[in-house]
Amino acid sequence: MSITIYTKPDCVQCHATCRALDSKGLLYRKVDILQDRQALDYVRSLGYQQVPVVETAGDSWSGFRPDKISGLAAAAMAS
Repeated sequence: MSITIYTKPDCVQCHATCRALDSKGLLYRKVDILQDRQALDYVRSLGYQQVPVVETAGDSWSGFRPDKISGLAAAAMAS
């Protein structure tokens, strides 16, 4: 399962999302949108205005979403 988190420094919701993914044992790629202009443009093209933005193969969302993270963990365990 491929998970990408678009973040920025000092973002409370970004840190909470990473901690939640870590606690579920899920691997992810973290991209700082302040360091990567293409990533910032990409996130904006998806229509998101706040971080974190979490993107998987079949879904994406913005903000700290424990329900979505639990769903990812359940899907990972099922496969």
